[in-house]
Amino acid sequence: MSQLTRILLERLEKKDMEASLIPGFIRDLANTLLVNPHISHLQANKQLHLLGWDDVELDYHTLQLAIAYLEAEGLETSQNKPDRLAEITSRLHKSSAKVN
Repeated sequence: MSQLTRILLERLEKKDMEASLIPGFIRDLANTLLVNPHISHLQANKQLHLLGWDDVELDYHTLQLAIAYLEAEGLETSQNKPDRLAEITSRLHKSSAKVN
């Protein structure tokens, strides 16, 4: 597990997010970013709340960590983004299980 992955997981867990929910959250955040790559953390929060993530308040630094994580995983350059996102969230699910 990369240091970036570990930092992102720990940061989300400090926001009281269960490790098992993190991959789904990152998937929804990634889809939000694919639609609007220049979204602010406030706009991202609104969109995530509409998707049911009411208990999570995404701050600027966590959003930037998530963007860096997704870019490091190659989502930005992938031609087949839905399949690539599925691979990324699957790996993140395995990583989040290791943290606990």
